[in-house]
Amino acid sequence: MAKRETPDTVKPLAAQKKSRGSHVLIVSGLSGSGKTVALRAVEDAGFYCVDNIPVSLISSLIDKISLQSGSMRIAIGIDIREKEFLGDINAVIAVLRKKFLLQILYLEAEPEVLVRRFKETRRPHPLGGSLEKAIAAEKKALSGLETNADRVIDTSTLTPHELRKLVTSIYAPKAGHKDLAVSIISFGFKYGIPQNIDLLFDVRFLPNPHFVPGLRDLTGRNKKVADFVFSHPATKQFMKKVEDLLGFLIPHYIREGKSYISIAFGCTGGRHRSPAIVEEISRFIAKKNMDQHIIHRDS
Repeated sequence: MAKRETPDTVKPLAAQKKSRGSHVLIVSGLSGSGKTVALRAVEDAGFYCVDNIPVSLISSLIDKISLQSGSMRIAIGIDIREKEFLGDINAVIAVLRKKFLLQILYLEAEPEVLVRRFKETRRPHPLGGSLEKAIAAEKKALSGLETNADRVIDTSTLTPHELRKLVTSIYAPKAGHKDLAVSIISFGFKYGIPQNIDLLFDVRFLPNPHFVPGLRDLTGRNKKVADFVFSHPATKQFMKKVEDLLGFLIPHYIREGKSYISIAFGCTGGRHRSPAIVEEISRFIAKKNMDQHIIHRDS
């Protein structure tokens, strides 16, 4: 089963012992899930990027790029068009992992989201025919890459800007001692739980501003709603326990080699309590001098 971006179980590349120094990143995923955006993001992060080259040329190309340009960070885009690569994916990846410091980033999204994106852009799917059937066929064809992926990112709720920021936070060289990038998400349980979460907290036990006149139409990012949520002793006690837990976990995550974690807070509709909690947690994270990415999915 694919190792999702959350949890991220991959050791830092510096800690891996391989025979060659080139860091090779394969970027792949379902059409419409954001591969082009991700490739541009890693290019901005310092990778030399190549899109869809024949698998037989990958090894020699990496050697040539490293020799001529001095680049030791190379990203290769692979999608459904690269039949040679997909035909024997496990053997190809095994060879590349032996020779290079290899990571695989795989992007996906919910089928209905992919259908909507294709209809909005009016672009045909690479496999043609019915969108739903093409998406299902592509997912099956790319299953080997997904299974071998070191990181899987579900882009269903991400804008292109948010995806670029997230990918950059993972692959850009870290400045100072910002060893861990943190994604903090608020959401509503009635709309479903976000995928690929490391830590999930249910805050539906807190008093709900939805039933307070004057607060229902506001969100948790509004000071009036936040003041209401944090005026209750249970909220203050909850925050102390969560901050204590994160204060304990974060140093251990860093020592274990994690570069990215995702933390989600959910309430009923995702408009009031969870956004207020996320905004407060973000201030706690900021004090730890870590990169963070905030997503209010349903507010």
